[in-house]
Amino acid sequence: MVAEGFKVDLDKPLVFQVGHLGEAYQEWVHQPIPTKEGPRFFESDFWEFLTRTVWWAIPTIWLPVVCYSISTSIRMGCTVPEVALIVAFGIFIWTLMEYTLHRFLFHIHTTSYWGNTFHYLLHGCHHKHPMDGLRLVFPPAATAILLVPLWKLVKSLATPTAAPALFGGALLGYVMYDVTHYYLHHGQPTIGVPKSLKKYHLNHHFRIQDKGFGITSAFWDKVFGTLPRSKSAKNR
Repeated sequence: MVAEGFKVDLDKPLVFQVGHLGEAYQEWVHQPIPTKEGPRFFESDFWEFLTRTVWWAIPTIWLPVVCYSISTSIRMGCTVPEVALIVAFGIFIWTLMEYTLHRFLFHIHTTSYWGNTFHYLLHGCHHKHPMDGLRLVFPPAATAILLVPLWKLVKSLATPTAAPALFGGALLGYVMYDVTHYYLHHGQPTIGVPKSLKKYHLNHHFRIQDKGFGITSAFWDKVFGTLPRSKSAKNR
């Protein structure tokens, strides 16, 4: 049930409020509040704790799993050059997953109470509070759950010896993505690719939010035609 004229109170836990916005949710969530202080999500301190993750937890937790997965393929008989190619392919596959998830799931259009609530937890909170450093990377507990079906999928598609390295490559791609994403928001690159990526990603947040879905690169945006036009091109 959508409350008529409902307004979100930013001083109260947000998660169970945003669903009441109904069709107004999409406009509300894409009006960013660029402060470094994040909002409170839940009344419960336990659930609130689970939504907050420091960026360095991602490489600390998942890089050992990457190393174990890759070494497993080597122990099972794959050569180092073979494993390197498999891992590179896994990273490449991740970049497509990164783009696909961001475009079709993270930016899904919702209007129902639970649809809005789910979307806010998944990605809407990041667009509303893009500088919240503790809700920028994906919580490890949620990642662990999602890795189970990913491993089963990889195992069903690849040979027994290649599957661990392919899984490790995809997981390495994810780690690179999350760390890069954090840096694009909180780092201060001055030259080269990092500076271009930061400009590209902040353009997605603050100017054209329905394009520019790549994080680690703009490759898939170019492939699928979601590359945002530059200001100069737009003014022609």
